Amino acid sequence: MSNNAQAPLRFTTQQAFASRLTLATLTGRPLRISHIRPSSLTNPGLAPHEISLLRLLEAVTNGSTIEISYTGTILEYRPGLITGSAPGSGASGGVIRHEVAASCTRGVSYFLIPLCLLAPFSKAPMNVLFTGPGVITSATQAGDVSADTVRTAILPLYARFGISANIELRIVRRSNPGPRGKGGAGEVQLMFGHQVRFPTTLHLLNPGRIKRIRGVAYCTGVPASNNARMIEAVRGVLNPMTADTYIFSDVSSAPFQLTRDQASGSVKTKVGIGFGLSLVAESSTGCLYSADVVSPPSGGIPPEDLGQQCAHQLLESVSAAGTVSSTAASTVLTLMAMGSEDVGRVQVSRNVIGGEQIIALGRDMKVFGLSGWGFREATDSSSNVVVSVVGKGVANVSRKIT
Repeated sequence: MSNNAQAPLRFTTQQAFASRLTLATLTGRPLRISHIRPSSLTNPGLAPHEISLLRLLEAVTNGSTIEISYTGTILEYRPGLITGSAPGSGASGGVIRHEVAASCTRGVSYFLIPLCLLAPFSKAPMNVLFTGPGVITSATQAGDVSADTVRTAILPLYARFGISANIELRIVRRSNPGPRGKGGAGEVQLMFGHQVRFPTTLHLLNPGRIKRIRGVAYCTGVPASNNARMIEAVRGVLNPMTADTYIFSDVSSAPFQLTRDQASGSVKTKVGIGFGLSLVAESSTGCLYSADVVSPPSGGIPPEDLGQQCAHQLLESVSAAGTVSSTAASTVLTLMAMGSEDVGRVQVSRNVIGGEQIIALGRDMKVFGLSGWGFREATDSSSNVVVSVVGKGVANVSRKIT
């Protein structure tokens, strides 16, 4: 629960924008972010995807206040209680419809990952439908993973924290980045119905061996042969490693979007055209490693090259990730910090823990009053490190003690 009497924590620039807002909402600490793209001559201040994230946080909380300066370069956010899709909180029929503008250049995973972190601490189940001309379900050139990777490589990790019931991510309509990486007109629904008071303490120290590889090859508005060519290229790389490899092929038509034309008025045009691939490797101890590729909006890359690129990316993730991949590291470390007052341990690669995003996350957690991390060398022959995190015991105040 937020404390509006507290002075806001101060940050600068738009770096780690979503992560900082998520931590502020979880801990109830207000924040103030300044110098948001102040030197940009064309688009200073908050970007469309950042404004959309603020709207989403306002929809799933009660009592949040958001103040944005005239130029958009200063934001003050005071979080409220996480209510989810509770009656009277803006949900219609138990579903919150969040429309993403066509100018958004980020994938829907930019919104899904923070929302999944908030959902276990919500007062009521979270049921959010992402719709609108700006929803991109595939991976993006900005570094966002696809909705398939969130569903297969991030959501299953919540079971390790005792959060596993009534969780589903539906990709209702697929889409890829449109011209200049904008828009896609996809549709995704997240249903997160397992709320807890505390996440359980995590101890994950054994990476195990890869036992199977799963994936989804998808194409929207292009011939289905693109999927077959990607899958064949992936198998050429991965089959010598493991025989249990299965990649599902999903072919869908491109969604239509109304556009304005001076000569003929409103015209329906196809958007979100393209193809991509999401791969997930699972080890014998349940560790997950993922890889994502997508065709660029300008085209020009054959499916075979994308398939090989994704396969090699997956192998690199497996060889250097410890027990947690770089895609899921921020989610795992955040849930460990929000757990009960006990020490959790996870073995990660030096490349993962030394990444810019994870270092920034560790610094921000200290600012928000969460525990720091302890490090020691792994006892096995690998060069990984064991990260120890003491849970802060920030309980879900909406859950009764049983």
